[in-house]
Amino acid sequence: MMTKKFLYTVVAASISLGAYAQKSDGTTKSLVNADKEFAARAAKNGERSAFMDFAASDALVFRPNPENVKTYYANQENIKTLSWTPTYARVSKSGDWGFTSGSFELDAKEKSYGQYLSIWKDLNGKWVLALDIGSMHNKPLNKVQNQYIEPAGFFKPKFNTEKQVAAGKDIINTTEKTLNATLKSYGGAAFAGFVNPDARLIFPGHEPIIGKEKIIAFYNSMVNKMNLKTNKIEKALGGDLAYTTGVATVDYKADLRESFNYVFVYERQPDHNWNLIFQIYTPAER
Repeated sequence: MMTKKFLYTVVAASISLGAYAQKSDGTTKSLVNADKEFAARAAKNGERSAFMDFAASDALVFRPNPENVKTYYANQENIKTLSWTPTYARVSKSGDWGFTSGSFELDAKEKSYGQYLSIWKDLNGKWVLALDIGSMHNKPLNKVQNQYIEPAGFFKPKFNTEKQVAAGKDIINTTEKTLNATLKSYGGAAFAGFVNPDARLIFPGHEPIIGKEKIIAFYNSMVNKMNLKTNKIEKALGGDLAYTTGVATVDYKADLRESFNYVFVYERQPDHNWNLIFQIYTPAER
């Protein structure tokens, strides 16, 4: 979200746990409860207070480029006019991280609307906000149905060395590099080989675009070329979900270039390939 959310980080073992972090039991239901409690805390005690309580100490917030969330909110007004509702959520089968997404509204002099993606990580049995990014659009005309997907079973390796973790991230890195090379050659049409049938896209100025056909049609109508610069990669220990963050440079068909911060969420397929299930962009200041 533009004023509440735009948070970007990877939770390290040394981070501090917010006093109001929601209990994690490996279910999507518990994650949705965490996000709803976060929203309730912001409504009751203010945005700054909620972030101080729920965010990791090394979290980053985009205003519009990244700043440490604790440092940023230490000097901000504690507004109570921001609200949001999770409509889509998933958790890895290892229970170590998951994500929520939905709509937000800022009730200021003029109301503002948009969509957000929050990634959460489990720390000692508590959900901690690990990454948060949002994108603005006009007052929504379409209602998005709630979809909270529970993990299919539970799997978490008993032993996972640093070498194994690095190897897992390399697979995601290779996937995104392949996507990037294809984007340079074929433009937005390249996403056809990397997007799940039920994928979601959040792009500035647009309500959620849901479904592969609609996503590809959107890219084909706007994007001439795109270049991705990947900054971070995280992969769930269960091996089913992963996400990347970075900067996308978009050359439009209308002879215009813009840069965006992005977060892509990937899901491992039965054929062992990794497909995109969620994409969100927000303008980046260069």
